[in-house]
Amino acid sequence: MAIPWYDQIMAENQTVNSASLKEKAAIVGRVGIMLLACGTGAWRVREAMNTISRNLKITCSADIGLTSISFTCFYQSHSYSEVLSLAKIGVNTDKLDVLERFVKEFSSNCHKMTPRQIHKQLDSIQKRPSPYGTLAQSFAAAISCSAFVFLLGGGIVEMLCCFLGAGFGNWLRINLLRKKLTLLVALAAGVASSCLVYLLSFLVLNLFFQILPQHQAGYIGAMLFVIPGFPFITSILDLTKLDLRSGIERFVYALMITTVATMVGWLVAMIVHLKPANFLPLNLNPIIHLLLRLLASFFGVFGFSIMFNSPLKMATLSGIIGSFSNTLRLELIDYTNIPPAAAAFIGALVAGLIASMLNVVAGYPRISLSVPSIVIMVPGLYIYRGMYNLGLNNISVAATWLTQAILIIMLLPLGLFAARVISDKKWRHND
Repeated sequence: MAIPWYDQIMAENQTVNSASLKEKAAIVGRVGIMLLACGTGAWRVREAMNTISRNLKITCSADIGLTSISFTCFYQSHSYSEVLSLAKIGVNTDKLDVLERFVKEFSSNCHKMTPRQIHKQLDSIQKRPSPYGTLAQSFAAAISCSAFVFLLGGGIVEMLCCFLGAGFGNWLRINLLRKKLTLLVALAAGVASSCLVYLLSFLVLNLFFQILPQHQAGYIGAMLFVIPGFPFITSILDLTKLDLRSGIERFVYALMITTVATMVGWLVAMIVHLKPANFLPLNLNPIIHLLLRLLASFFGVFGFSIMFNSPLKMATLSGIIGSFSNTLRLELIDYTNIPPAAAAFIGALVAGLIASMLNVVAGYPRISLSVPSIVIMVPGLYIYRGMYNLGLNNISVAATWLTQAILIIMLLPLGLFAARVISDKKWRHND
């Protein structure tokens, strides 16, 4: 239900410094719930609420989850509590950037503003339209998954079929969500349709060009647009800051999305006889392969950033970060004895350090630059192969794939955590 923010305003003409505790708490809570709706972690939400509270000369204590915030504001001998919740969750790095700038500028602007003026400013942020429409988001998913499947070892055929499958699957998923269908229904429909469109594209190409049957293996890439990279990574970051409620809820949510997506993909594969086989060797010159990895990593991260509603400049910066860090990870795996999980940690660490430097220069939130740049490192192929073999009762094979996936998923956010510890004094210390 919509919250009547303006009904809590008691005096129209007084500045926010003279407002009641209830009015001030409403501003603190609204900023927090808007940030939570953007997909950022609990630590960032709490830091913003604390910043607003300090400027309003009150104290705030908040308990933050995945979809709700319980908080109490204190002033002298008085206290006021509220519980706010979201109807749905998502990721919007454009609004996140605008909200963080609002919080940074609050100390210099708030003293001459009334509560109504502040709420109107928050209204304009909340009603800010998405930078991209359905077609643009679908095209971004198509580009990203095509690049993803190349980085996994696929060639031109797999990339083309993935482009069509992922584009249609994401288009269907977005439209179903806009019709207010429940999340898991839209997710299942998007994954199933992406696999079927991949198969249809393969059959059409096979009809005209007699391509090899091994090219069917790329169907895994067509469903990778549903990877819950943001909640996976922010869940571990929250746990490292002892935000256990938020961390556990985010991890369970990401696990639910992953399980449903992989099980739907497995069921479709069983019905239409698709198998996650190894890709055909590309036999590329190492230098050419390196350059193509740089290019594919850029477009893969750029596409995910667009799906997270990042403006073009922010998406481009994320793409540059991902291009370098993900290629470094892949080269370490291919040409050294470093295990994939350790290479993922190094790649995430490098991505986090570069994002911290660009945060100082461009002012974009670190999380909006670093998380999209490492989402492409999330081992979707490992997870799917593990669940596929689990469905076939190949327990030992499934355990091998899932163990490797878990190690990588754990070490990716730890790489970002290490980067934040190195580059961010606030992150290193307790407040």
